Amino acid sequence: MANQSCIWYAWLGIVGIPLLLASISFGQQTVSTSREADRRVATVVEVIVTGSNIPTAEETGPNPVDTYRPGDLEKLGIRNATDLTTFLPQEAGGTVNMNIANGGDGTVQFNLRGFLPKETLVLVDGKRVAFGSLGVAGASQAVDVNLLPFVMIDHIDILKDGASAVYGSDAIAGVVNFFLIHKFRGLEIGGSYGNTNLGASNDMGEWEAWLKAGTGDDTTDIVVIADFWQRTGGLFSRDRDISSNAFQAPWGGIDARIPTEPGRVRMFRLLPKMFFGPGGLPQFGVNTPLPHSAPNVQTSPFYKRPGIAFGPNAANNTPPVLGRYPDVKGGGDYFFYNFAAITPALPPADRQSFYGSFTRDLCDKYLVLFADFKYVRSFFDAGLAAVPFIPDPFKIPGTNVGLSPAFAISVPISNPFNPFTVADETLAINGVPVPVTTRVFSRGINDTGPRHEKFTYWDSLFDVGLKGEMGEFGDYFKTWNWEAGFRYSRNEGQNLSIGDASQPGLRDALMDTNPATAFDPFLNFTAHNTRAARSRVYVNLQNSGQFELPLGYATINGDLFNLPAGPVAFAIGDEYRGERMTRDRDSLNSTFQSIGSGNGQGFRVNRDVWSIYQEVRVPFTSPTWNYPGFYSFEVDFAEREEWYSQNSSTVLTPHQPATSSQYNGQRPKVSVRWQPIDPKYIGAVTLRGSYTEAFHAPTLFEMSPAGTQNFADIVQDPFSNLTETLTLNTVEERVSGNPFLKPEVAYEWSYGVVYSPKWLKGLTLSADWWHIDLRSLISSLGAQFIIEADLPGLVFRTPPPPGTPPLANGQPDRGAVTLVIDPNDNLSGAIFEGLDYEAIYLLDSGIFGHGDFGRLTFTVNGTWLSRAELQVNPDTKRFGIAGEFLPR
Repeated sequence: MANQSCIWYAWLGIVGIPLLLASISFGQQTVSTSREADRRVATVVEVIVTGSNIPTAEETGPNPVDTYRPGDLEKLGIRNATDLTTFLPQEAGGTVNMNIANGGDGTVQFNLRGFLPKETLVLVDGKRVAFGSLGVAGASQAVDVNLLPFVMIDHIDILKDGASAVYGSDAIAGVVNFFLIHKFRGLEIGGSYGNTNLGASNDMGEWEAWLKAGTGDDTTDIVVIADFWQRTGGLFSRDRDISSNAFQAPWGGIDARIPTEPGRVRMFRLLPKMFFGPGGLPQFGVNTPLPHSAPNVQTSPFYKRPGIAFGPNAANNTPPVLGRYPDVKGGGDYFFYNFAAITPALPPADRQSFYGSFTRDLCDKYLVLFADFKYVRSFFDAGLAAVPFIPDPFKIPGTNVGLSPAFAISVPISNPFNPFTVADETLAINGVPVPVTTRVFSRGINDTGPRHEKFTYWDSLFDVGLKGEMGEFGDYFKTWNWEAGFRYSRNEGQNLSIGDASQPGLRDALMDTNPATAFDPFLNFTAHNTRAARSRVYVNLQNSGQFELPLGYATINGDLFNLPAGPVAFAIGDEYRGERMTRDRDSLNSTFQSIGSGNGQGFRVNRDVWSIYQEVRVPFTSPTWNYPGFYSFEVDFAEREEWYSQNSSTVLTPHQPATSSQYNGQRPKVSVRWQPIDPKYIGAVTLRGSYTEAFHAPTLFEMSPAGTQNFADIVQDPFSNLTETLTLNTVEERVSGNPFLKPEVAYEWSYGVVYSPKWLKGLTLSADWWHIDLRSLISSLGAQFIIEADLPGLVFRTPPPPGTPPLANGQPDRGAVTLVIDPNDNLSGAIFEGLDYEAIYLLDSGIFGHGDFGRLTFTVNGTWLSRAELQVNPDTKRFGIAGEFLPR
């Protein structure tokens, strides 16, 4: 009766659960099955290894997979996700981790093979999780692995091969699979602390504390884990001599200081006595020039033009490269601003994590209930130099391009602190002529202090499902396993921008004529504006984002029938996932009116994905049935098809209606594992290879037509001379997504060998050659290309004034470009190939016959990038980038 009940519940789990899901598919889960010749013999444990959905007992499979367990990570000195990304040889190109201050967002992202993070698939227990919702992670649609504390990790698999036929989209450069702990007995309380204070630096501490508890019996496993981590105070660039000054000429580098600093107008500076004079509030003739005391900066007694602070003679100051004044002091703040004196190198951060796992065997392994939850909050404070006033709040009429070029602002002559009387330009504001001084540089160094980009993330994960064996249905099904479940994953982020500026507020404060409330951009390096002026100009901005991922799946695997060499194994399954992304912008950001913070439009995008997969492994020979040259030979065939349906929200300026689109992706993979000879002769020699077609579906961020503001310097406008005369060939560009993008496609192959010689026990050598040909890579078109191609609906112009002369070719002048919409498109391509190699030697001290003193492990693990070629767009040739430093 008990067995009949188990059969009934197992059947309910296999058939009933999928019927409750709108559409379901496989999400890989580590499963241990016991294949028994009969119940009286020893069992062979088979597990699912990343890269396949079929369990195996082979130590070396057809796919190149590196597995890191907690003991391995500890030996390598890897304590967290940032350490892991800096250790892996396959991690290349632009890497985002917790050690990035300027431009960092507190996330850690994998970038295998040096493509982009979006080309690496990250899984947790074999299933997808929510992407990052803000910052770099939100734009690249990458998983933040900082939200996976290592105390929760059972092991990590790194698949160094494409796997879209198994997992679907994104598995182009490889797969990183984090397996969480689901079985633990006892109580573990641990912690660590360290700091950087060597007597010559700021005291930055880093500590972590955790609690791990587990209990259970033969049918139940319960695990609870809590982890707390914090980096206190931060380590600043000034704390190390080599990074304390952005003037790097003494080290053989360049002058990396920045020109946007107070006390500068055009190429002139306040006299040194005033530049470094008293701080505090504005004092005429003391820390700010006398108002309206000279026609212009060239004739002002308060300014001089110093010598240039870069070039081959910058370090020794002889002779000055430019100008009459030998004022190059190598690394000071007079010529350029040394931002390294205040910016952090390792920003403060913290994280709190909670995890729980429950497993209950309801019917002797034929029906097992499992449920997991994870909740993580993380915080990251990316400090930046004080806000520079870019762009100019006064615009060229009819455009959003600032009147002052070169990172400067314009100041009305009527401003009570303006030291000049003759205007450089005259603007019509509300129909009233306003004379202004242009090219005034300023920065809120003493008004606000350093800027802060404070990122907070709340990440949650919930799993529930049923799984089991199927042997109770008959001997034919004794190797079959099934699983069905549901996962909900959500990442929510908040970005507080502290110490930014408002363009409308700055414009009004510059036009004010009352010294008590007007803004003074002519102050020296140490003074600050009045509280009334500061309150009008400086603002704190809040942006938020959410990414949520509900996912349902079902899978069955087992043996279909036996061949002489062994059973033909299979796996089938289906999956549904719904991706939802929302970005809510601060009103100043969404109207392109902030200074110091990226301006862009908010959006909502959602996508539904249905998928099915199938995989078959065929053994042609095996250790039990073989012939010379083919001791063991098996082939694995896999294929997955995914159907996409997505929707994007309306964009108001310029108007783009809500859009829907559909497409599908179907990709195969063939893998081969071949052992030519019996290991008893020379040791185990395994040859392996694969051919796969992978794809990357456009991310939700890449599909959203919402624009992010940029100002592009173009070479030429072939349809108007006014673009150059009006804006000096600077145009406003809004880089946006494209809801009609198609997937990127990659054609990949790899082959390799793994050898464990008989003559040296404990040694394993491996080498794998890999090749990735990525096509239809998604990238933006570029303002210059769009203008030259005259693409309809993407170029906006102001009408030319009456009487504008025609162009040299006789065509009428179309008017200056005021806005370019720059959407993503399937344009470029790349070919990467190289060699992964590894040598591991485990030396057992017992072989020397003098007692057992443990084992020594020697490891060499590397990647040689042989070829890296990039094709920017279809009508250009590929060019090599191996060994080059390129921005992300």
